Amino acid sequence: MKIKSIMLAICIAVNIILSTLVQTLNIPLLFLDTVGTILGSIVLGPFFGALIGGCSNIILGIISNPTNISYAFANIALGFIVGFVSKKRRFDYKQACVVGLILAIICPLISTPVSLYLYENVYSNGSDLLLRIISQSSKIIFSGAFIPRLVSNMFDKILSCLFVALILKKLSQKYSYIFNENISESDITLELLENN
Repeated sequence: MKIKSIMLAICIAVNIILSTLVQTLNIPLLFLDTVGTILGSIVLGPFFGALIGGCSNIILGIISNPTNISYAFANIALGFIVGFVSKKRRFDYKQACVVGLILAIICPLISTPVSLYLYENVYSNGSDLLLRIISQSSKIIFSGAFIPRLVSNMFDKILSCLFVALILKKLSQKYSYIFNENISESDITLELLENN
């Protein structure tokens, strides 16, 4: 349990550090605030993944922007989804792309109503121009708010999932001589943490 607690703390820190870095550098179409959640969900399972996601948003809300707390449910849902999917299938590059695509749709479906109904804020990171163009059209406001989030999440979630798949692949290759080939990358990662 001690190792799981340490891993949980590391994953939360990864979310906070990458999110702060992206905001500081003002990188468009990226958030990278869920890399730790994705990694934790694969290694520790859906419950811990959801816990990492929720805690990350609460801490980000306290140290940077209180509105982050309102979006915790999207990160919690992400933790559950990745955790359950990775239990059934190996999290390789192909799986990472599929999961990233699913997350790119689900996360904006959760966060867009929060923005519209709690904050009346339809703008999202790096997509202001796209939003203005869509909002000028005859589309309903939900589409005008959802589509820019969908576009930025396509980049962010797929890239985040691929990054985690790369980390797991490198770890499994580096330590493959220790473990049976039937053991998944997440099992290897957890085993390595427990042995160190």
